Amino acid sequence: MPQITKRKKVFLLADIVLLILLVFFDQFTKYLAVKFLKGKENFYLLKDILELQYLENNGAAFGVLQNQKAFFILIAILILAVIAYVLFLIPDDKKYNIVHILLISISAGAVGNMIDRLKGTYVVDFIYFKIINFPIFNVADIYITVATFVFAFMICFYYKEKDFEFLSFKQQKKIRDIK
Repeated sequence: MPQITKRKKVFLLADIVLLILLVFFDQFTKYLAVKFLKGKENFYLLKDILELQYLENNGAAFGVLQNQKAFFILIAILILAVIAYVLFLIPDDKKYNIVHILLISISAGAVGNMIDRLKGTYVVDFIYFKIINFPIFNVADIYITVATFVFAFMICFYYKEKDFEFLSFKQQKKIRDIK
Protein backbone atom coordinates (compact mmCIF):
# COMPACT_ATOMS: atom_id res chain seq x y z
CA MET A 1 0.00 0.00 0.00
CA PRO A 2 1.26 3.48 -0.74
CA GLN A 3 2.28 5.76 2.07
CA ILE A 4 -0.43 8.22 3.06
CA THR A 5 1.19 11.62 2.75
CA LYS A 6 -0.29 14.86 4.01
CA ARG A 7 -1.10 15.78 0.40
CA LYS A 8 -2.85 12.40 -0.11
CA LYS A 9 -4.94 13.04 3.02
CA VAL A 10 -5.98 16.43 1.62
CA PHE A 11 -6.97 14.80 -1.69
CA LEU A 12 -9.01 12.13 0.09
CA LEU A 13 -10.69 14.71 2.32
CA ALA A 14 -11.53 16.82 -0.74
CA ASP A 15 -12.94 13.66 -2.38
CA ILE A 16 -15.20 13.04 0.61
CA VAL A 17 -16.40 16.66 0.69
CA LEU A 18 -17.13 16.64 -3.06
CA LEU A 19 -18.95 13.33 -2.74
CA ILE A 20 -21.16 14.68 0.05
CA LEU A 21 -21.94 17.87 -1.91
CA LEU A 22 -22.83 15.98 -5.09
CA VAL A 23 -25.00 13.44 -3.26
CA PHE A 24 -26.73 16.25 -1.38
CA PHE A 25 -27.50 18.07 -4.64
CA ASP A 26 -28.84 14.87 -6.23
CA GLN A 27 -31.04 14.11 -3.23
CA PHE A 28 -32.25 17.70 -3.05
CA THR A 29 -33.33 17.67 -6.70
CA LYS A 30 -35.16 14.37 -6.13
CA TYR A 31 -36.86 15.86 -3.07
CA LEU A 32 -38.00 18.79 -5.23
CA ALA A 33 -39.22 16.37 -7.90
CA VAL A 34 -41.31 14.46 -5.37
CA LYS A 35 -42.65 17.65 -3.80
CA PHE A 36 -43.50 19.55 -6.99
CA LEU A 37 -43.87 16.94 -9.75
CA LYS A 38 -45.36 13.79 -8.20
CA GLY A 39 -48.97 13.42 -9.24
CA LYS A 40 -48.86 16.61 -11.29
CA GLU A 41 -48.71 17.53 -14.95
CA ASN A 42 -45.33 17.73 -16.67
CA PHE A 43 -43.43 20.99 -16.22
CA TYR A 44 -42.13 22.31 -19.54
CA LEU A 45 -38.73 23.99 -19.43
CA LEU A 46 -38.53 24.22 -23.23
CA LYS A 47 -41.77 23.18 -24.93
CA ASP A 48 -41.38 19.97 -26.95
CA ILE A 49 -37.67 19.84 -26.04
CA LEU A 50 -37.04 19.50 -22.29
CA GLU A 51 -39.49 18.85 -19.51
CA LEU A 52 -39.64 17.71 -15.92
CA GLN A 53 -41.76 14.61 -15.48
CA TYR A 54 -41.99 12.50 -12.32
CA LEU A 55 -41.20 8.79 -12.66
CA GLU A 56 -40.52 6.04 -10.14
CA ASN A 57 -37.99 3.76 -11.85
CA ASN A 58 -37.81 0.24 -10.41
CA GLY A 59 -35.07 -0.73 -12.84
CA ALA A 60 -31.73 0.53 -14.07
CA ALA A 61 -30.99 2.79 -17.01
CA PHE A 62 -33.79 2.75 -19.58
CA GLY A 63 -35.92 0.72 -17.13
CA VAL A 64 -34.05 -2.57 -17.61
CA LEU A 65 -33.81 -5.17 -14.82
CA GLN A 66 -37.02 -4.13 -13.11
CA ASN A 67 -37.44 -4.87 -9.38
CA GLN A 68 -33.85 -6.01 -8.76
CA LYS A 69 -33.22 -3.84 -5.67
CA ALA A 70 -30.72 -6.19 -3.95
CA PHE A 71 -28.76 -6.62 -7.18
CA PHE A 72 -28.48 -2.85 -7.72
CA ILE A 73 -27.40 -2.23 -4.13
CA LEU A 74 -24.76 -4.98 -4.36
CA ILE A 75 -23.42 -3.59 -7.65
CA ALA A 76 -23.30 -0.06 -6.19
CA ILE A 77 -21.36 -1.30 -3.15
CA LEU A 78 -18.88 -3.15 -5.38
CA ILE A 79 -18.40 -0.09 -7.60
CA LEU A 80 -17.86 2.11 -4.54
CA ALA A 81 -15.32 -0.33 -3.10
CA VAL A 82 -13.33 -0.42 -6.36
CA ILE A 83 -13.42 3.37 -6.66
CA ALA A 84 -12.33 3.82 -3.03
CA TYR A 85 -9.42 1.43 -3.65
CA VAL A 86 -8.36 3.30 -6.80
CA LEU A 87 -8.63 6.70 -5.08
CA PHE A 88 -6.45 5.40 -2.28
CA LEU A 89 -3.80 4.21 -4.77
CA ILE A 90 -3.77 7.22 -7.11
CA PRO A 91 -0.46 9.07 -6.87
CA ASP A 92 -0.81 12.59 -5.52
CA ASP A 93 0.16 14.15 -8.81
CA LYS A 94 -1.70 17.04 -10.50
CA LYS A 95 -2.34 14.98 -13.63
CA TYR A 96 -4.72 12.77 -11.63
CA ASN A 97 -6.91 15.61 -10.27
CA ILE A 98 -9.48 15.03 -13.01
CA VAL A 99 -9.52 11.30 -12.21
CA HIS A 100 -10.44 12.15 -8.61
CA ILE A 101 -13.31 14.35 -9.78
CA LEU A 102 -14.58 11.81 -12.30
CA LEU A 103 -14.44 8.87 -9.89
CA ILE A 104 -16.15 10.90 -7.18
CA SER A 105 -18.85 11.91 -9.68
CA ILE A 106 -19.47 8.26 -10.55
CA SER A 107 -19.51 7.42 -6.84
CA ALA A 108 -21.96 10.23 -6.09
CA GLY A 109 -24.30 8.95 -8.79
CA ALA A 110 -24.10 5.41 -7.42
CA VAL A 111 -24.68 6.62 -3.85
CA GLY A 112 -27.53 8.93 -4.86
CA ASN A 113 -29.43 6.17 -6.65
CA MET A 114 -28.57 3.66 -3.91
CA ILE A 115 -30.09 5.98 -1.29
CA ASP A 116 -33.33 5.98 -3.30
CA ARG A 117 -33.32 2.19 -3.46
CA LEU A 118 -32.63 1.89 0.27
CA LYS A 119 -35.53 4.28 1.04
CA GLY A 120 -37.92 2.46 -1.29
CA THR A 121 -37.93 0.12 -4.22
CA TYR A 122 -37.36 2.74 -6.90
CA VAL A 123 -35.20 5.63 -8.05
CA VAL A 124 -36.81 9.02 -8.63
CA ASP A 125 -36.32 10.16 -12.22
CA PHE A 126 -37.63 13.47 -13.52
CA ILE A 127 -35.64 14.94 -16.45
CA TYR A 128 -37.02 14.17 -19.90
CA PHE A 129 -35.60 15.21 -23.29
CA LYS A 130 -38.80 15.03 -25.27
CA ILE A 131 -37.22 16.15 -28.55
CA ILE A 132 -35.27 12.89 -28.80
CA ASN A 133 -37.63 10.80 -26.65
CA PHE A 134 -34.74 9.95 -24.33
CA PRO A 135 -35.66 7.91 -21.22
CA ILE A 136 -36.38 9.96 -18.09
CA PHE A 137 -33.34 10.32 -15.83
CA ASN A 138 -32.06 12.18 -12.76
CA VAL A 139 -29.02 14.14 -11.59
CA ALA A 140 -27.22 11.00 -10.31
CA ASP A 141 -27.56 9.50 -13.79
CA ILE A 142 -25.97 12.65 -15.22
CA TYR A 143 -23.02 12.31 -12.83
CA ILE A 144 -22.46 8.68 -13.84
CA THR A 145 -22.95 9.13 -17.58
CA VAL A 146 -20.94 12.30 -18.08
CA ALA A 147 -18.09 11.22 -15.78
CA THR A 148 -17.86 7.78 -17.42
CA PHE A 149 -17.81 9.32 -20.90
CA VAL A 150 -15.14 11.89 -19.95
CA PHE A 151 -13.11 9.20 -18.14
CA ALA A 152 -13.19 6.95 -21.21
CA PHE A 153 -12.19 9.91 -23.39
CA MET A 154 -9.29 10.76 -21.06
CA ILE A 155 -8.06 7.17 -21.05
CA CYS A 156 -8.21 7.00 -24.85
CA PHE A 157 -6.71 10.38 -25.67
CA TYR A 158 -4.88 11.87 -22.70
CA TYR A 159 -3.44 9.25 -20.38
CA LYS A 160 -0.89 6.69 -21.43
CA GLU A 161 -0.83 3.07 -20.29
CA LYS A 162 2.04 3.83 -17.91
CA ASP A 163 -0.08 6.47 -16.14
CA PHE A 164 -2.13 3.67 -14.60
CA GLU A 165 0.71 1.36 -13.61
CA PHE A 166 -0.10 2.20 -9.99
CA LEU A 167 -3.11 -0.13 -10.36
CA SER A 168 -0.98 -3.07 -11.46
CA PHE A 169 -0.63 -5.93 -9.00
CA LYS A 170 2.99 -6.24 -10.17
CA GLN A 171 3.52 -2.60 -9.20
CA GLN A 172 2.00 -3.24 -5.76
CA LYS A 173 4.35 -6.21 -5.30
CA LYS A 174 7.34 -4.02 -6.24
CA ILE A 175 6.30 -1.44 -3.65
CA ARG A 176 6.01 -4.16 -0.96
CA ASP A 177 9.39 -5.65 -1.97
CA ILE A 178 11.08 -2.24 -1.67
CA LYS A 179 9.81 -1.86 1.90
